[in-house]
Amino acid sequence: MAEISSLFVTRLYRAEVNELAKKPIDFEELAASCMAIAEDDEAGQDWCEKNGYPGYTSYASLNDLPWRFPLFGDLEKALDKHVAAFCKDLGFDLQGRKLKCGSFWVNILPEGGMHASHIHPHSVISGTTYVSMPKGTSALKLEDPRLPMMMNAPIRTKKAPQELQSFVYVKPVVGEVLLWESWLRHEVPMNMAEEERISVSFNYEWA
Repeated sequence: MAEISSLFVTRLYRAEVNELAKKPIDFEELAASCMAIAEDDEAGQDWCEKNGYPGYTSYASLNDLPWRFPLFGDLEKALDKHVAAFCKDLGFDLQGRKLKCGSFWVNILPEGGMHASHIHPHSVISGTTYVSMPKGTSALKLEDPRLPMMMNAPIRTKKAPQELQSFVYVKPVVGEVLLWESWLRHEVPMNMAEEERISVSFNYEWA
């Protein structure tokens, strides 16, 4: 009989943040903090306006939030544990070191807002924790990293297993964290909900 196996697997980590949090995170408080930061961050607002970013991101202005605010510091400590668990699953040999958070920022997408397809260079693990996900808001769209090399391949049928699809949509809920290797291209399709979609994203580096 023929034997078919899967090679070069792309892993996606998904869990509740508070499963590994020593100090549980209050996500309602986190949402209020994100909105307050967006309101006060004039440099971030200016960057979003100049670069045509719909909504708000603190990526270019305040990407060191755990250093600035205790609540984000507690969140980072919980995420450290999730990243460590993911690294173990990936079989990384960190040579006695740990991955460290290099950037940590807020994203707020209003109705009609989107974040185009991108990767996170110079990082090992990237991810997002979800703070506000109103009904009807967009999922995270993940792209098969081999897509540019498929050339004249036929498209997959809708009934093909998820691991064979060229694009996978993951709909997280408030309180969850998703982690992936930083080379994995991803995007946030247009937010079709009337309410704002709030998340906190981060990159971990091998320092």
